[in-house]
Amino acid sequence: MSDWNRIWPQLLDATWETLYMVGVAALVTVLLGVPLGVLLTVTAPGGLAPRPLLHRLVGLVVNLGRALPFIILLVLVAPVTRGIVGTTIGSTAAIVPLTIGAVPFLARLVETSLREVAAGKVEAALSMGARRRDVVRTVLLPEARPSLVAGITVTVVALISYSAMAGAVGGGGLGDFAIRFGYQQFRTDITLATVVLLLVIVQALQWAGDRWARSLAHA
Repeated sequence: MSDWNRIWPQLLDATWETLYMVGVAALVTVLLGVPLGVLLTVTAPGGLAPRPLLHRLVGLVVNLGRALPFIILLVLVAPVTRGIVGTTIGSTAAIVPLTIGAVPFLARLVETSLREVAAGKVEAALSMGARRRDVVRTVLLPEARPSLVAGITVTVVALISYSAMAGAVGGGGLGDFAIRFGYQQFRTDITLATVVLLLVIVQALQWAGDRWARSLAHA
């Protein structure tokens, strides 16, 4: 029991580090991923502003970002992380690769959500004289809100998984805690406790996201 009295405060600190990493990375990912998804949608063939070359170029970058395993991305973007944060160790440094890995993922989900909006609503807005950017703001995004929220929720859950992998290379958080105190010290109980805590966080976020998406769908 005395051993766990020593471990609990460190587990709590690791939990806050994970929430900090995921929270900041999720915010930046939404700010970058949603506009990128909109760009993919409007520049696609048959979109509001078709730009085949630009669409292919952006799509290639997004696909490369999605295809690259996150553990490899951590190593590849280390110079970028060091240039922005000044170090590659710690929870703040982990935010950079987390964001870079999640933005392409969310962009594709946003593109899929916007494509599901009925073409008739877009055509109706254009026929009434709405500008293209106004169609995005007043038709595409509002109509796709439930699906967008669902996509953001999936992305945040993926960020939690990414943050656990970041712990393997000194990123801090629950992943780092599980490795240092559980795996390296052969403490199965600590590893299981960390896994259960991660599952609780994921379940809570998924429940909140699903409920928000349903409320928007019925609005």
